[in-house]
Amino acid sequence: MRRASSSPAGRPAPDAAGAARGRAVPAAGKWPAWVKPAVFVASLYPLARLVVLGFLPDGLGVNPVEFVTRSTGLWTLVFVCITLAITPLRRLTGLNALVRVRRMLGLYAFFYATLHFLSYIWFDMWFDLADVLEDIVKRPFIMVGFAAFVLLAVLAATSPQAMVRRLGRRWRILHRAVYAIGVLAILHFWWMMASKHNLALPKLYAAIMVVLLGWRVGAWLLGRSGRGGNGSKGGTPAGASSP
Repeated sequence: MRRASSSPAGRPAPDAAGAARGRAVPAAGKWPAWVKPAVFVASLYPLARLVVLGFLPDGLGVNPVEFVTRSTGLWTLVFVCITLAITPLRRLTGLNALVRVRRMLGLYAFFYATLHFLSYIWFDMWFDLADVLEDIVKRPFIMVGFAAFVLLAVLAATSPQAMVRRLGRRWRILHRAVYAIGVLAILHFWWMMASKHNLALPKLYAAIMVVLLGWRVGAWLLGRSGRGGNGSKGGTPAGASSP
């Protein structure tokens, strides 16, 4: 009787299914080395745009401070939304390598939030605490934005791998605060634009946040029902375990 063919030196025999699996893993779990640097450089576009506009006559409009403050604030919200969208996109596409840029995108959200805060506290208020407090009384949405900034600073400070190891399971719980940051940022933006009777953009980002929060809650409920059905007491499922 003829033996089935096998590869020498204990190697598995090549087969279509194995080859297919072998090709699928790099596609889902690994990207070319240039992707992460490309995302890093592309994320600098908002800053580069402000720098270029700053050198152009009237490039920043009639009120440059307001232009910079609003631009950096909007890009903070954009990066928060993109960061929150990484997990749903990973689950939908199978591109596990997406998680490799999530931390970077979250740090860019903090970077632009810091520029947003500095443009207000420095160029607008000139570090005058009395003026800041008076402005908060007149425009309470500033305090909402400041709360979002403080939470974002905490997440940025605990993002290094050493903090991930040190905090353990608490790290995941802490970093789910990114959803609270998203809600606070939307509220800050909505409240500010309501005074100008222009809610088109706040409504758009609020809709995006509702979808992202809905996915998170849905994933959590499915994971909980799945654990209840098979009696497992394991941790939260992949995709629902992190922002």
